[in-house]
Amino acid sequence: MTKTREKAVQAHTIPETLINREQWICWRRQERDGKTTKVPIVPKTGEYASATDPETWRPFDEALEYLERGDATGIGFVFCEDDPFVGIDLDDCRDPETGAPSSAARTIIVELDSFTEVSPSGTGYHVIVRGSIPGDRSRRGSVEMYETARFFTVTGDHVDATPAQVGERTDALEVVYNEFIGETESREESEAEPQQASESGPTTGSRCNQEVTLEDEELLERARNASNGEKFDRLWRGSTAGYESQSEADMALCCLLAFWTGGDDAQVDRLFRRSGLLRDKWNEVHYNDGSTYGEKTVERAIASTDDVYNPSSENETSTATQRAQVTAAQGTSSDRSTSTTGQTVGGTDGARAAYLAEKNQLLSERVSDLEATIEQKDDRIEELESENQVLREELATCKEQLEDRDQSSAIDNAEIADDANSIWNWTKRLLRGTDE
Repeated sequence: MTKTREKAVQAHTIPETLINREQWICWRRQERDGKTTKVPIVPKTGEYASATDPETWRPFDEALEYLERGDATGIGFVFCEDDPFVGIDLDDCRDPETGAPSSAARTIIVELDSFTEVSPSGTGYHVIVRGSIPGDRSRRGSVEMYETARFFTVTGDHVDATPAQVGERTDALEVVYNEFIGETESREESEAEPQQASESGPTTGSRCNQEVTLEDEELLERARNASNGEKFDRLWRGSTAGYESQSEADMALCCLLAFWTGGDDAQVDRLFRRSGLLRDKWNEVHYNDGSTYGEKTVERAIASTDDVYNPSSENETSTATQRAQVTAAQGTSSDRSTSTTGQTVGGTDGARAAYLAEKNQLLSERVSDLEATIEQKDDRIEELESENQVLREELATCKEQLEDRDQSSAIDNAEIADDANSIWNWTKRLLRGTDE
């Protein structure tokens, strides 16, 4: 467990309206697949927390105390459906040396005019307002908006030029959303978008095949025009028809995207976020290593994609279609596609296998967590029983000492009484002798 922090939280600047809510967790840094991620943990216990499980949230004081003990890297506030807050995360828009914001960040901060703080890295901002997100999308480029199932790291490093309290900013939120998130991305914007995703998405930018360099719009056009383009388009628009669950549909679309992108995890994630299948679950932490559902889905889709689109193929369209049909794992259990060798390949076999593997992984991790919890409780019970035995022995010793003392006191009292009687008898005899 790490015991390092960038800097202490400035608790006195955090708005009371946030402090008064029992929606606080702690977080720590954890290395995963060669990159650092922020893992939510439960204050006091250090167990993994979840942005969707209120049982893992705690009051502000408990989170701050756990941080000050050195058992966490920072604290975080969880956004949920029961609160009126929206968090706006602005990444890579602040010079940590000079403190100067980018022009876009300055525009957003000024427009929202609500409590704003510097992020833990010092390279971004967090703005918190009252309101609701006016659309279905949550992110474009380095600007993100969240109102449920997410947590924000909180530093209390308040930006002086902004209000000290969280303001009602429904109208301003709509303006910012329409300008920076809600508009349809053009090809130029897609090309300019950073290859590294935010904390909620993959950041490695790896490729299975470096020769695949299709830009987003060109890729989508080719995928729609392939022989299985109708199915791709249905998934892209958000249809889950023919799938037992949306998780299988998610996997199917990611497998298709993995084929067309050459296994570029950042591009798969970026494109999926533009699809109609995107939901809050994509950004939720579902794994003990801090991975989100979206990260694992992309990772497994790429791992199960043995071949990728090759633009240099002589029979480009045919090859793309055949490979996409094999690797995308789409369609119902009765939907079959035939490869060039004449082998029949189950349309949902890949997605179903990945889905079952994911469920098995989740169950295995949950069992491990429960076993660890049971072991901790058994150890604690054994410790308490040992303490109880010691106390019982001490109590028995005290009783024996009391009994011995009481018995000794009784003997002393008897001896005193005997002495008194002897003196009295001697006195009576003396008096009688005098009278005679």
